[in-house]
Parts: sequence; C-alpha cells; structure tokens
Amino acid sequence: MLCYFDTSSHLHELGAVDCIVDIFGALIGLDILGVKKIYSSPLNLGSGVIKTEHGILPVPAPATLELLKNIPVYSSDIKFELTTPTGAVLISSLADGFGQMPEMSVSKIGIGAGGRDFKTHPNVLRVFVGDEKGQGSGVRGQGVTIIETNIDDMNPQIYEYVMEKLFKAGALDVFLTQVLMKKGRPGILLTALSSADKKEELIKIILKETTSIGLRFYEADRVTLAREIKTVKTKFGNVRVKVSKLGNEILKSAPEYNDCKKIAEKLKKPLIEVMKKVNKYVKN
Repeated sequence: MLCYFDTSSHLHELGAVDCIVDIFGALIGLDILGVKKIYSSPLNLGSGVIKTEHGILPVPAPATLELLKNIPVYSSDIKFELTTPTGAVLISSLADGFGQMPEMSVSKIGIGAGGRDFKTHPNVLRVFVGDEKGQGSGVRGQGVTIIETNIDDMNPQIYEYVMEKLFKAGALDVFLTQVLMKKGRPGILLTALSSADKKEELIKIILKETTSIGLRFYEADRVTLAREIKTVKTKFGNVRVKVSKLGNEILKSAPEYNDCKKIAEKLKKPLIEVMKKVNKYVKN
C-alpha cells in the first residue's frame, strides 16, 4: 500500500498536547491503513512571523528548518506558518521520497482543512492512499534526480575514488561517458542518479572531489522491475543471485560477481562458465 501527502497547503500548528495527538494519530492511522511506503510533495513553509513561547520568530521556525535539512521545500507568499515542527518531523521521518505524485491507483482520499481562510489558497492537507501503478506486475515507477557535470582536466585515477564516495553517500547509480568538448578536447561526462533526499550531499561530493566548478541537475522518472537477492544452492555451494521479477515470473538473473569469482579461482575454471552454470539453477 502506497501513501502520498499533498502538502502544498498546511500541516497543523504545534502544541504540547497537539504534538502527541498528531504524531501518534498519524502513526496509528498509517498502521491501520496498511501503508508501506510514503511519498510527499515538496513542503510549502509559508512566510512572515509567528508568535511563540520564546517570542516572535520568523517563518519557517528554526526547529522546522533543522528538521527539513536535505528535503525539498519552498516558501509561498502566504503570511502564515504552513509547516510546523510537528509536521516536519513526521514527513522527514516517514517519507520514502519527495517530488511529484508517483504513478498509483488511488483507493482512498483524506482531506484535512485548517481553520484559517487564505482566500487565494486552499488551507487543506490531502492524503492519497492506494497501490503503486504496476505493482501487481512487478513494475515500479520512481522519480529520480539526475546530476551531471563535464570534466576535461582531471587525473583519470581520481574517478574511481569519486564514484566510491558517491555510492557510499547513497547514489542510485554513477557512470562515466566519454564526450568531445570545446576545441576538440576529449572529456568525461560524470553522471549520478539520486533520490531527492540525497541530492545535496552528492552535489557537494562532486564539487569538492573533482575539478568541476559547476554542474546541472534535473528530475526524471524511471521504471524498474522488482528486484531481490536470492541464495541459490548449486553444485559449487550456495551462491547469491540478483533476480528481477515481473509479477511472480523471474525475467532476469545475475549471479553475484564476488561469489562466482571465488568459485572460479578455487576450481580454476573460467569465470564466465561458472556464471552461466549458476544461472541454470535459478527458478521461479
């Protein structure tokens, strides 16, 4: 079950009792609905100032900003606090991703309205609950951020180090493409695929660890088959295999390289032969 929060308007104001009710109410509600994944639109923070126990504070409040580091946010011209620390901690802790509404089959819709009338803007929080489109077939849609930069003046030995750092920081994929740049200079296009919450960290790594003085990023959609790691019993012993499924049918399989390498070295057999034989053991 998938849940999407349209947070373009209002997440309820913080209060001592309200805080407990909102947080536990949200968690209990998600559990009752059987929600397994949560996605959210970028958060509208509002603007202006707010009166608190500590005096007048700017909107967004300091606590709200601290909770929303590395999360997509924006500020509208509405002079009101639209995302409170309570809402911020719920979304930042529970959301699996941020961006446009994912492809899904909506089965339930929830709408919560605030008490203030903004005249030009609906003061509501909407929640859509349903199944990911194609979930039954094993095809999954997902939004990604593509980060890329052109480099023509860096020692090629550095790329391996940079790629390792990007993967450790949560990059979904990193790859290099040969390109021809201005004045006929050969260069490298460094590309990293990222979820929205990892984007800022990956950008910092690229700018710090390479000779690049600038990069570009943009949002894209991707579709992937459902994947899992299976341990397969073979005549060589147990071998891990990555399988990709469409529904319950295994469409593709790839034996774990390190497992097969150890077998090939031990038995003094060609690695490609070991991988082919392991694949024959993969069943639906």
